[in-house]
Amino acid sequence: MHKIGFFRSIQLKFIIIYILLLLLAVQLIGTFFTGQLEKNLKENFDDTISSRMELLTYNIELVYNNDRSEGDEGQTRESEVAEIVTDLSTDDLTNVIVVNSQSRIIGTNSNAVQIGQRMARDIVQQVLSFGMSKDGKFVNQDTDEHVYVRVDPVINNSGVIVGAIYLESSLESLYDQLDEINKIFLQGALLAITISAIIGVLVARTITKPIQEMTKQAQVMAKGDFTQKVNVYGKDEIGQLSEAFNDLNSRLKHSYATIEEERFKLSSVLSNMSDGVIATDQEGSVTLMNEAAGILLGENPDDMIGDDLIDVLQLEEKLTDISELRENSSMIIDFSDDNQPFLIRATFSTVKDDEDVITGFITVLNDVTEDEKVEQERRDFVSNVSHELRTPLTTMKSYLEALAEGAWEDKEIAPRFLEVTQNETERMIRMVNDLLQLSKMDSDEYPIHKEEVEFVDYFHHVIERFEMHLPETTTIKRELPNKKYMVWIDKDKMTQVLDNIISNAIKYSPEGGRIITRVENKRHYLLITVQDEGMGIAYDKLEKIFERFYRADRARTRKLGGTGLGLAITKELVEAHHGRIWAKSREGHGTSIYFTLPLIKRKRRDTK
Repeated sequence: MHKIGFFRSIQLKFIIIYILLLLLAVQLIGTFFTGQLEKNLKENFDDTISSRMELLTYNIELVYNNDRSEGDEGQTRESEVAEIVTDLSTDDLTNVIVVNSQSRIIGTNSNAVQIGQRMARDIVQQVLSFGMSKDGKFVNQDTDEHVYVRVDPVINNSGVIVGAIYLESSLESLYDQLDEINKIFLQGALLAITISAIIGVLVARTITKPIQEMTKQAQVMAKGDFTQKVNVYGKDEIGQLSEAFNDLNSRLKHSYATIEEERFKLSSVLSNMSDGVIATDQEGSVTLMNEAAGILLGENPDDMIGDDLIDVLQLEEKLTDISELRENSSMIIDFSDDNQPFLIRATFSTVKDDEDVITGFITVLNDVTEDEKVEQERRDFVSNVSHELRTPLTTMKSYLEALAEGAWEDKEIAPRFLEVTQNETERMIRMVNDLLQLSKMDSDEYPIHKEEVEFVDYFHHVIERFEMHLPETTTIKRELPNKKYMVWIDKDKMTQVLDNIISNAIKYSPEGGRIITRVENKRHYLLITVQDEGMGIAYDKLEKIFERFYRADRARTRKLGGTGLGLAITKELVEAHHGRIWAKSREGHGTSIYFTLPLIKRKRRDTK
């Protein structure tokens, strides 16, 4: 990883750029230098050859222009030409050959060429034919050397071409000089590049070291650590950048601490809220959900991140897209199942940026099951009270209208009408009294005056009071223990409880029915049971008998003058004594009412 980091680092890029620029400069300088050097060497070589050739041509033309007798002219000229060529310096000339107009060699400095031999080279023939100098570079077939060849014509005073001078000079020494110079230049360039690369590394390190330190510090800051600072190495641009980076570090440290504090406060608020809170983005994907929302929805909040709000709240039938939600809109979502109701109120609000563009949604969830239940009970209560009052009032109005129309004169009908009116009035008075009692109990204005009472003897007295007025066909069986059990009760309120329970048992007992009363010690409390052999109550209606105005048999209850509030008052009074009341029943097999009362602890009794 370290190698890969170096090869991708800015330091290596600096070094590569520095070396490439140096290579470019060296290459340009080398190309120009070697080109000029080669040009100068060639010019010197050409000048040397030209001066030698001019001198040689001049001397040979003098030989041809001297006046001689016809008898010895050829021999004299050949010997003079041969002497001139033989005396010629051959330091830089390989071959010098002089031919006459018939291409016969009349002079040479080479042992490989014979005098009088015909020279048939094209370049020589072209010079003899056209009288113009020719030169060129060739490769010697015998030695494989590069040679320079020049042929100049020899012209007498009459302008006649009387011969040609063939000059051949080796170019190897010239090329060897150029190669040697190139080697020296290459070695110098390599040395310069090496030294420059070392200097480039040092220069690059001075530039990249502060940058590397700032990079490491940025990585540390990304992890939330703002305690370290970068070193400032100077007052240049990098030094100013380092100072600005340290200042940024300090500001970020302060901002991060502030954000963390606010985040902690927000997290604490969200965690301790009883309301559920769900935050989503503009697309409706969940980005945050507090614990309360997870509890209400029965899901792990972490598992809900990224899910669609419509799916989470099961709003597929109400919404097709999150954009349909309006600011501060709310709805009731039913999560009820077959066992129990469960209603949640969802209140939606939008989150907008500075440009008033929606960037997300906030949903607040409240469990309104109890509120809706209370509201429904209130509506049912009003409806039941209205119904219970309307029935006797309607009856009384009908009978009073009949009496007003003359029925009061009928001595047989009038008393019966008045009796019905009186009974309905008494029933309404009982209902109003029961409602007032329930209202006082709900508002804690119904005082409970408790005293220490031995419950078994007290229960015997209550039963005996009922036995005095029992129908002849109904009996009460007592299954009461012979022990004494002390309880802390309000005797008047508890008498009302037992009266309501036993009265209902008597009302619903068939002819010849038996009512069983039982008291059992359950260590910390007494369990009191009143069991009848009546028609029983359906299982799905069993829990409702303690609700206000609920009556299992409405016709019979109204016939007997019941208000439907007796068991509701009984439940309130039992719970006021820190007890619990419930019922068990099977249709056709009677009903059992159970309630509990706490026993007085022995230490408490001893202190009384």
